Amino acid sequence: QVQLAESGGGLVQAGGSLRLSCAASRSTFSTYDMGWFRQAPGKEREFVAHINWNGGSTHYSDSAKGRFIIGRDNIRNTGSLQMNSLKPEDTAVYYCAASDSAYGSRVYYAEYYDYWGQGTQVTVSS
Repeated sequence: QVQLAESGGGLVQAGGSLRLSCAASRSTFSTYDMGWFRQAPGKEREFVAHINWNGGSTHYSDSAKGRFIIGRDNIRNTGSLQMNSLKPEDTAVYYCAASDSAYGSRVYYAEYYDYWGQGTQVTVSS
Protein backbone atom coordinates (compact mmCIF):
# COMPACT_ATOMS: atom_id res chain seq x y z
CA GLN A 1 0.00 0.00 0.00
CA VAL A 2 0.94 3.66 -0.20
CA GLN A 3 0.27 6.70 1.96
CA LEU A 4 -0.43 10.03 0.26
CA ALA A 5 -0.17 13.60 1.52
CA GLU A 6 -1.30 16.69 -0.40
CA SER A 7 0.14 20.17 -0.04
CA GLY A 8 0.09 23.50 -1.85
CA GLY A 9 -3.48 24.66 -1.31
CA GLY A 10 -4.37 28.16 -0.23
CA LEU A 11 -6.21 31.35 -1.09
CA VAL A 12 -5.79 32.84 -4.55
CA GLN A 13 -7.58 35.47 -6.62
CA ALA A 14 -9.54 34.54 -9.71
CA GLY A 15 -7.22 34.17 -12.69
CA GLY A 16 -4.30 33.11 -10.52
CA SER A 17 -2.46 29.81 -10.26
CA LEU A 18 -1.65 27.18 -7.66
CA ARG A 19 0.42 24.02 -7.82
CA LEU A 20 -0.69 21.12 -5.65
CA SER A 21 1.74 18.37 -4.69
CA CYS A 22 1.12 14.78 -3.64
CA ALA A 23 3.90 13.01 -1.73
CA ALA A 24 3.82 9.20 -1.59
CA SER A 25 5.36 7.18 1.21
CA ARG A 26 6.85 4.38 -0.89
CA SER A 27 8.44 3.74 -4.26
CA THR A 28 5.50 1.43 -5.04
CA PHE A 29 3.67 4.65 -5.94
CA SER A 30 5.18 4.19 -9.39
CA THR A 31 2.99 1.11 -9.96
CA TYR A 32 -0.28 2.99 -9.34
CA ASP A 33 -2.44 5.23 -11.45
CA MET A 34 -2.98 8.61 -9.81
CA GLY A 35 -6.01 10.87 -9.75
CA TRP A 36 -7.09 14.21 -8.35
CA PHE A 37 -10.62 14.76 -7.05
CA ARG A 38 -12.29 17.71 -5.35
CA GLN A 39 -15.25 18.22 -3.05
CA ALA A 40 -17.07 21.43 -2.24
CA PRO A 41 -19.43 21.80 0.76
CA GLY A 42 -22.78 20.15 0.07
CA LYS A 43 -21.58 18.54 -3.16
CA GLU A 44 -20.34 15.08 -4.08
CA ARG A 45 -16.69 14.39 -4.66
CA GLU A 46 -15.93 14.96 -8.34
CA PHE A 47 -13.19 13.90 -10.72
CA VAL A 48 -10.59 16.46 -11.77
CA ALA A 49 -7.68 14.68 -13.47
CA HIS A 50 -5.95 11.31 -13.90
CA ILE A 51 -2.52 10.08 -14.99
CA ASN A 52 -1.53 6.46 -15.52
CA TRP A 53 1.38 4.69 -13.85
CA ASN A 54 4.05 5.73 -16.36
CA GLY A 55 2.62 9.13 -17.29
CA GLY A 56 1.76 8.04 -20.81
CA SER A 57 -1.97 8.68 -20.54
CA THR A 58 -3.94 11.52 -18.95
CA HIS A 59 -7.60 12.43 -18.52
CA TYR A 60 -9.24 15.67 -17.43
CA SER A 61 -12.71 16.78 -16.47
CA ASP A 62 -14.34 19.24 -18.84
CA SER A 63 -13.83 22.05 -16.34
CA ALA A 64 -10.13 21.23 -15.86
CA LYS A 65 -9.26 20.70 -19.52
CA GLY A 66 -7.08 23.49 -20.88
CA ARG A 67 -6.44 24.99 -17.43
CA PHE A 68 -5.02 22.21 -15.24
CA ILE A 69 -2.03 19.93 -15.86
CA ILE A 70 -1.48 16.67 -14.00
CA GLY A 71 2.02 15.24 -13.64
CA ARG A 72 4.10 12.74 -11.71
CA ASP A 73 7.71 12.00 -10.88
CA ASN A 74 8.16 8.30 -10.17
CA ILE A 75 11.79 8.78 -9.16
CA ARG A 76 10.82 11.12 -6.33
CA ASN A 77 7.46 9.41 -5.65
CA THR A 78 5.45 12.58 -6.12
CA GLY A 79 2.45 13.75 -8.10
CA SER A 80 1.30 17.23 -8.98
CA LEU A 81 -1.62 19.26 -10.23
CA GLN A 82 -0.80 22.61 -11.79
CA MET A 83 -3.93 24.79 -11.73
CA ASN A 84 -4.05 27.90 -13.91
CA SER A 85 -6.74 30.50 -14.66
CA LEU A 86 -8.51 29.63 -11.43
CA LYS A 87 -12.18 30.49 -11.00
CA PRO A 88 -14.32 30.86 -7.86
CA GLU A 89 -16.13 27.64 -8.79
CA ASP A 90 -12.81 25.79 -8.37
CA THR A 91 -13.06 26.36 -4.62
CA ALA A 92 -13.03 22.96 -2.90
CA VAL A 93 -10.97 20.50 -0.91
CA TYR A 94 -8.65 18.73 -3.34
CA TYR A 95 -7.64 15.11 -2.84
CA CYS A 96 -4.85 13.03 -4.31
CA ALA A 97 -5.70 9.36 -4.88
CA ALA A 98 -3.99 6.19 -6.13
CA SER A 99 -5.44 3.11 -7.80
CA ASP A 100 -4.30 -0.17 -9.32
CA SER A 101 -7.64 -0.79 -11.04
CA ALA A 102 -8.56 2.53 -12.67
CA TYR A 103 -8.74 1.72 -16.36
CA GLY A 104 -11.06 2.81 -19.11
CA SER A 105 -14.00 4.81 -17.83
CA ARG A 106 -13.12 3.81 -14.25
CA VAL A 107 -10.59 6.65 -14.06
CA TYR A 108 -13.48 9.08 -13.53
CA TYR A 109 -14.98 7.45 -10.43
CA ALA A 110 -13.72 7.72 -6.86
CA GLU A 111 -14.85 4.22 -5.90
CA TYR A 112 -12.08 2.69 -8.05
CA TYR A 113 -9.30 4.47 -6.15
CA ASP A 114 -7.82 2.66 -3.16
CA TYR A 115 -5.67 5.22 -1.36
CA TRP A 116 -6.39 8.85 -0.50
CA GLY A 117 -4.61 11.81 0.98
CA GLN A 118 -6.11 14.02 3.68
CA GLY A 119 -7.05 16.80 1.28
CA THR A 120 -5.91 20.39 0.87
CA GLN A 121 -8.18 23.44 0.75
CA VAL A 122 -8.20 25.62 -2.36
CA THR A 123 -10.15 28.88 -2.15
CA VAL A 124 -10.49 31.18 -5.15
CA SER A 125 -11.78 34.69 -4.48
CA SER A 126 -13.47 36.97 -6.99
